[in-house]
Amino acid sequence: MSIQNKKTLINFKKAQGSILKIIKMIEEKEYCIDVMQQNLAVIGLLKSAHQMLMENHLDNCFKKAMSTTNEKRKQEMIKEILQVTKLSNK
Repeated sequence: MSIQNKKTLINFKKAQGSILKIIKMIEEKEYCIDVMQQNLAVIGLLKSAHQMLMENHLDNCFKKAMSTTNEKRKQEMIKEILQVTKLSNK
């Protein structure tokens, strides 16, 4: 596993732990602002992990697809990137 993938996985595991903490906070009826702050921390971790995944994809899969002579594959790859980018901006 690459260093980049390890860092991404760490972010997902931190987010997972924080989500469990949020659930417990809600069950224990903790202060709403405290819960929202934890939620924002999770969102930040997930955004960071998404960015790392995108960078890794562009550095590897995308570069490989763009270096081929297969125009159909190139167009598919561009379409995939645009779809993911559109979803991440919602």
